[in-house]
Amino acid sequence: MIKVAILTEEQKDLLVGQEFMVDVYFNPIQDLNNNWVILNDTIEHCIYEKFNWLKDLEIIPYEPKKIELDEI
Repeated sequence: MIKVAILTEEQKDLLVGQEFMVDVYFNPIQDLNNNWVILNDTIEHCIYEKFNWLKDLEIIPYEPKKIELDEI
């Protein structure tokens, strides 16, 4: 099961385009319920102390959005 951390819109905006490992960047996405989320693995692999606050976020199972074939 994929686990994700829920972000507020403000937290999402703080993370977009920020590096969490050398040359690897945060990429928040929306889940089925329109929550902004990042993978829990991303948090575990983050090497920068300024993002330690991510470890305090609520972790939930990931529910992906449904993609309709005509959307592709």
